[in-house]
Amino acid sequence: MAPPIDLKTICPVSEIVNKMNSLYGRDLLCTQDWSIDELEKALDLSFEFKANRFDHALNNCLDRRTFFMFFYNPSVRTRQSFEAAATELGGHAQFLEPKSMRLKSAKSAGESIEDAANVMSRYACGIGIRILETALEHYGQGHEMLQEYAKYASIPIVSMAHDRFHPCQGLADVMGMRMHAGKNLKGKKILQVWGKGALVRSWCSVQESILINSRLGMDVTLAHPEGYDLDPEVIKWCEENAAASGGNFEVVHDLEEGYKGSDFVYSRNWMTSGFYGMMQSKGVDAAKKKEIELASMHDEWITTSDWMSKTNDAFFTHCGPVDRNAEVTDEVCDSPKSIVYDVAENRLHVQKAIMALTMAKI
Repeated sequence: MAPPIDLKTICPVSEIVNKMNSLYGRDLLCTQDWSIDELEKALDLSFEFKANRFDHALNNCLDRRTFFMFFYNPSVRTRQSFEAAATELGGHAQFLEPKSMRLKSAKSAGESIEDAANVMSRYACGIGIRILETALEHYGQGHEMLQEYAKYASIPIVSMAHDRFHPCQGLADVMGMRMHAGKNLKGKKILQVWGKGALVRSWCSVQESILINSRLGMDVTLAHPEGYDLDPEVIKWCEENAAASGGNFEVVHDLEEGYKGSDFVYSRNWMTSGFYGMMQSKGVDAAKKKEIELASMHDEWITTSDWMSKTNDAFFTHCGPVDRNAEVTDEVCDSPKSIVYDVAENRLHVQKAIMALTMAKI
């Protein structure tokens, strides 16, 4: 009988990747899952990819490899940026809609997550999953699903935004701020402020922002009207992050206090915690209508030039898509101090870094 084939002699792990870190094969569901050093390595590589977009040493590290993308919810830029990232690394990103697959759910029979994760691990180098509130029955269910895929898959699971976290966006946000204010952001104040709007946003991007920035030593102020509280566990982690990093984390309901002295302003609408209950009892459309009605009661919660004048000549940032003249005025969004498009571009570079560090073989 012939000896077993050593797959590593056929496709050894890239020495470049191995020398950089121990992230090969790792999942990324939340930036809290990676150490500060690991996040910094991802950010360093993101800047390398940006500076050497088409001639980096790792540009073929996903040669003939496939990244599966599960989209339970649509996206403006996530599919584009992940497909471009895979292509620029020499690989292929395959778009999948669970509704066209026979997957087990609470309402239908089909393949279990255990079986699907094991089978897909034989096909692809990684799996990305995007699942938000309208595809779920309760808050936290999306995170639980990603954890289950991570449990059974032998390839990395990457969150492309789910009900709790959006790690790729969090890293892109940090990269954008560092582009304009330098690598050391410790002591800089970021205002994460609720903005009125009609898009009924998830908590994931906001929670990721306050988590990673409190962890990296920024002074983080979360400002929102009464009734728009975020996940209590995430708030607790932010407080712990700030204590460990030497930064400051606070929650305020006063706009004057929030804007004062800010170096970055990140305005973003998000839904109340009552959305899930309303969605289950009255349906998605009724729940969205109720959220829009509640948001319309807070006309002053929009980022304007007047509010920005109270800051420390702050940069304006947003993860997109921007609900213009609701979350922020055109004047602010289109000003020279807006880094919205830089942050959007950074999704590409960050996702290339994540894929190279966790999935690359040559």
